[in-house]
Parts: sequence; C-alpha cells; structure tokens
Amino acid sequence: MLAAGGAPRHPARAGPLERLRLPDRDDLPGLEARASHPRAADHLHGPRARRIEDVEAHRARGPVDRLVAACRAPAGTAVRRRILLLNERDLHHPQAGGAEVHCFEIFRRLVAAGDEVTLLASDFAGASPEEMVQGIRVRRVGSRFGYYARLPAAYRRLRREAPLDVVVEDLNKFPFFARLWVREPVVVLAHHLFGRTAFRQVAFPIAAATVAAEWLVPRLYRGLPVVAVSPSTRDELARGGLRPTDVRVIPNGLDHTHYRPGPGPRAASPTVLVLGRVEPYKRVDLLVDAVAALPGVRLVVAGTGTGLGAVRARVAARGVEDRVEVRGAVDEEEKVRLLQTAHVAASASEKEGWGLTVLEAAACGTPAVATDVPGLRDAVRDGETGLLVPPGDVPALAAALRRVLEDDALRERLGAAALRWAARFTWDSAAVEVSAVLDEARGAVPDRAAVAGRA
Repeated sequence: MLAAGGAPRHPARAGPLERLRLPDRDDLPGLEARASHPRAADHLHGPRARRIEDVEAHRARGPVDRLVAACRAPAGTAVRRRILLLNERDLHHPQAGGAEVHCFEIFRRLVAAGDEVTLLASDFAGASPEEMVQGIRVRRVGSRFGYYARLPAAYRRLRREAPLDVVVEDLNKFPFFARLWVREPVVVLAHHLFGRTAFRQVAFPIAAATVAAEWLVPRLYRGLPVVAVSPSTRDELARGGLRPTDVRVIPNGLDHTHYRPGPGPRAASPTVLVLGRVEPYKRVDLLVDAVAALPGVRLVVAGTGTGLGAVRARVAARGVEDRVEVRGAVDEEEKVRLLQTAHVAASASEKEGWGLTVLEAAACGTPAVATDVPGLRDAVRDGETGLLVPPGDVPALAAALRRVLEDDALRERLGAAALRWAARFTWDSAAVEVSAVLDEARGAVPDRAAVAGRA
C-alpha cells in the first residue's frame, strides 16, 4: 500500500474514515460505573480533557458511528487481551506504507474479537497526541528520532493505567529490541531487514546504525516467537542465527471486495504500471530505462517518495516524457482503476518483505514482471503468475515486459493464474494465525474461532 501524501491511501485512511468518532451514547457505561476510574478509556486525555457526555452533546452522527459499532466486541464482553503495538508509524502517518496497512488490517480484527489494542507511534505535523483509528488507540510519543528514546517511558505510563498481556514489535524499520525493556511476553512481526539497501535509502551514519542494529536482531531476538510475512524473510532471519522453529510464516492478506478484476477493458495502448512508494532502493529508474527501449509502450508511475525527483529527471534525460507518466500520489479509487486497466504491473526493487502491490495487481487479474529478490519472489510465481528477472538487469527487464505485452495468450494465462493465486491470501486468515501466536506467547490455548470472520 502506498503512503498518504506520497501514494495512494488505504481505504481506512481516506475520506470520512480519516478519524473515527466516538461510539453511540447507548453503548457507553453509566457515569456511576466509571466514577472509580478517573483515567478510564472514556476520558479524553489532553490539556482540556472532557467526559464523553460533553463531547456527545456537540457531535454529528453518521456512517462512521456504525463502523465503530461494527468493530466493537458485543456489549458486556470482557477484554480478551490487552495488546501493545510498537510501530514508528500509524495508518495516518504521511509515510505510512505496507507495514502499517498490515498492522491495522490484522489488529483491527483482533479489536473486533474483543482485544484492547494500543499503538505507540511517532508524531508528525498536524497529528493529535492520541486518537482512535479503526478501533485501535494510537498514542504518539515523539518525532522520528526522539520517538525511540521516549518509548520506554511511554510504555511504563501505559502499563500503570492497565496491565498488558503481550507486546508486539513491528520490525520493519529500526529494531526496538523490546525484550530488553518490557516485562510482558514479546512477539515480533518481521517484514524484512534492510541490509545493504539501507545505504541507498538514507545517509551513511543512519544506514550504518541500521545495519549494525539488524546484525544484533538474531542475537537478541533468539527464543522469541517471530512472525515473518514471507519465506524470504524467514530464511534471512534463520541465516542470521534465529532458530527456524521460532519463526512462523504468515503472509499478508488482501481485501478481495476491493481488489478484483475491473468491469471494463484494459488501456488502449500497452501499459506498464509501477505502484508503490518511490524510494531509491525501489529502482524505478531501471523501469524507465526498460520502457525507453520499448517503442509504443506507456509507463505509469503512481506513488511518491524521496526518489520521485530522480525518476522525473531520468524520464527527461531519456526523452520519454510522452510515454512515461509520473502521477505521484493517487487516491485509492484511482489506484484500483490503474491496477485493473494496466497490462502488466512491474517492480524492479532491490528487496521487499512481501510484494504486496504485485499481489494486489494479481487480485485484479494483472500479471507482474519483477526482480528475483526476497519478497517479490514470494509474491510472484515465475512463469505462472508473472515473470522474474535478475535484479539490476535492464535488458532482461525490457525483454520480459516485451514478452508479456506482445504475447496475448501468455498474458491472459498469467493473469488468470495470478487471480487464482491471489485468492489464497486473506486478512481474516492472517489475523487468525497471528492471534494464535499471541496466545501461545502468553502460554494460553489459541482461540482461532474468536477471531475468524472479524472483518
């Protein structure tokens, strides 16, 4: 998924769902029941904290209220588990991406099953210190770098309010090493390790610190239950020293009511789509070079990021402004339309945790051409749902694109198989399996039935 302000928004980040309102009055406990809990969840923390009754009297009601009610456990249901999430970004962060979509898709379903979930995330311009997003309480505790320093204190404040059952570390950027400073059981959600690609993405000191921290991950995380989003991530962690028995692969899911084949025809001219954040390690520049060698082929780049300026410069340098459209950010509706009308989705990335965007394309019946690297090789089945090429090889990339675009029978076969392949992945099944890991970490018997179907 692409980040807000820099890429297509996930449905939960757009329009009227931008910020969830409070539940209806009839579902709230009475004042008497709350009187002995001055810091209970019905009290809005802040410089002018007010009781919900004050807020209720001055707010509008609408479809968002019904969504909140649908995501809540039935009235009177006790909290199953109190879960703390650690992720530098939340779903509203301007740089939120696939890891954040994964986090919210999984844990909003656990909220619906009766869990209480709090996310400690970093701050950003215009953000509230605390808000409810998809039923998950988001607390923002500092800017990007100050965030890591302030996390332990924020954690201690949170556990003083109510006991926690399990802490989930979302490992997709800089490691938290939560087991060194939390008391509860820790579960790790591992998307991918940056490794040497960090030096292409950020300044040398930050990249060096990231690589050093990732070197410590297998050593300090040994013995913890780890959920990897792909076999490639599992293998990478195992090579670093984690026991394979500690790592369970639970792939990302898809919303099949949203991503599905379109009602209309494909684009009039052969079209290649690049969808995702435009970062240096994504190597969109190589796709510009490949399409430049294919007369009559269009390239659409949908998304933004730190590498967008370099991509526009590459387009100008190759003289293909008439065939390469750098769209920047697009909304979710346009994102789906692009996936449904493109002839092929492409990724030349050097590394991914899981190729979510190419799998979203597959759910729309669109085959992929991608580099044979971790993450992408898990999401694309070479020769069956798309074609894989060696990383950094522009001639091979161009040849694979030409083959799919010119061979109608091949393209139809790949697209049909991609659609069948994508049908295997759902957020419901992913949430059930993650929930079971959380139970096992606490020494409890997994209750899969409590989570199943909590969309």
